[in-house]
Amino acid sequence: MVTIQCGDRIFENIQAIIFDKDGTLAHSEHFLRNLALRRSRLIDAQIPGVGEPLLMAFGVESDRINPAGLTAVGTRRENEVAAAAYITETGRDWIESLQIASSAFAEADRYLPNKAQQTPLFAGITEVLRSLFQAGVLLGILSSDTTENVMDFAKTYDIDAYFQLQMGVVGGLSKPDPRLFYQACEALGTLPAQTLTIGDSAADFEMGRNAGAAGCVGVKWGWTQPPRLEKADLAIAKFDEIRAIR
Repeated sequence: MVTIQCGDRIFENIQAIIFDKDGTLAHSEHFLRNLALRRSRLIDAQIPGVGEPLLMAFGVESDRINPAGLTAVGTRRENEVAAAAYITETGRDWIESLQIASSAFAEADRYLPNKAQQTPLFAGITEVLRSLFQAGVLLGILSSDTTENVMDFAKTYDIDAYFQLQMGVVGGLSKPDPRLFYQACEALGTLPAQTLTIGDSAADFEMGRNAGAAGCVGVKWGWTQPPRLEKADLAIAKFDEIRAIR
């Protein structure tokens, strides 16, 4: 077990830390905004007039994206279902609406490939991860993205060796369902009470708290619009505020 200091808060008897990816490890705002724009435009090309409401639903706000919005926090499936719901308002049936949304999302992926390369690792993270790893802390990533994208991100920035867990959404579950956190802890071989969660959204903190995590730490650096971190136990402004002290 390790004692972890985050800002001015001390967490004792910690075995593992589970990180969110987008907005926490990865600078994803620009990519996610472009992805939401592309998805909405492709749907609007088929169904004129739907594009603007979709942008609002996705959380696109002028030159930024809402860090608590659907695109930033939701899974791909949740975004597809939301888009399909807007399409049904034009009189189309549900299955057709889902197919239109799914097709547009697939086309947007082809237009914006190589997500990992477009979502760079925040500066200073590698050194902190190395220090935590060397102190014997088990490290994991638990993201609303796919497991494939999580693994590609970690490999692209040469941090995969530090993580014993690289996990996206599985089995239809999504944050803040605490079962995701239980699965992550089980995969790491730790208990929730010995595990910190570090992220940038209420979904991360609610998931961790309901699972009995040792603590929920919010990060301030990921977005143009400051994320809402009221549900975190504390918030930090720099990654190097996380350190093992004994």
